[in-house]
Amino acid sequence: MKFLILIILFYLAGSVNFSILLFRFLGKGDPRKSHSGNAGVTNVYRIAGPAWAAAVLILDVGRAVVIGLLAGYALSPGQTPWAGLALVIGNRYPCFHQFRGGKGVANYLGFTAAVTPAGAAVSAITWVLVYLVKRAPFIASFAMIAVLALGTIVACGYRPGAVTGAIITVLFIIFNHRKNIEEFLGKKEEVAPPDRDEG
Repeated sequence: MKFLILIILFYLAGSVNFSILLFRFLGKGDPRKSHSGNAGVTNVYRIAGPAWAAAVLILDVGRAVVIGLLAGYALSPGQTPWAGLALVIGNRYPCFHQFRGGKGVANYLGFTAAVTPAGAAVSAITWVLVYLVKRAPFIASFAMIAVLALGTIVACGYRPGAVTGAIITVLFIIFNHRKNIEEFLGKKEEVAPPDRDEG
């Protein structure tokens, strides 16, 4: 019962979307109505610039760190990754904002930073390196969350519940980026040279 109550509370905490609230406070409208239609840090950067994007990132990560610390204290190692999943689901489908939110990457980074600081540091370095090679933020994010999940699994002692929760979280975040994947693959097809008959 305690596990279920905490999971619901973590989902509700994740449902508080700072970018939507910040834009409302500043009178900038709804970030979901511009550019990618997403309420995450990347879209805030596109709309309002790096300063406001950094503010949202700090709020997202800070909230996630607190939840990660609470989960580590109140839940068993096998249950802890499920708290991160609840947080990410809340960020993606916030009950306070018509179930349309961000994609959960910053929240997962903050949560994992509390569970495995070393894993979070390695994941941040991984993001930078992959971005420098691919120049696609979502691909760098995939590499980062894979490292985060692995770090979480190691920190939780490879318990089956932890492994399952971490893998489901990664798959959920990748699913949230399906539009990015489709657009990226579409661009690759556009720049690919046409097939030529060599006869």
